[in-house]
Amino acid sequence: MKAFFEMGGYAFHVWTSYGIALVVLVANLIAPALQRRRLLADIARKLRRSRRQR
Repeated sequence: MKAFFEMGGYAFHVWTSYGIALVVLVANLIAPALQRRRLLADIARKLRRSRRQR
């Protein structure tokens, strides 16, 4: 098991790559949800403004 985690002396590079990949995947999941929330809030704000101006 120790040999697996040491990765033949390349453990730092391998685990760093896994970590970076994980961060990118999580960001790709979270970013669209945040963008959608902001877009819906912006649309709602514009709708409220247009109703007030009538």
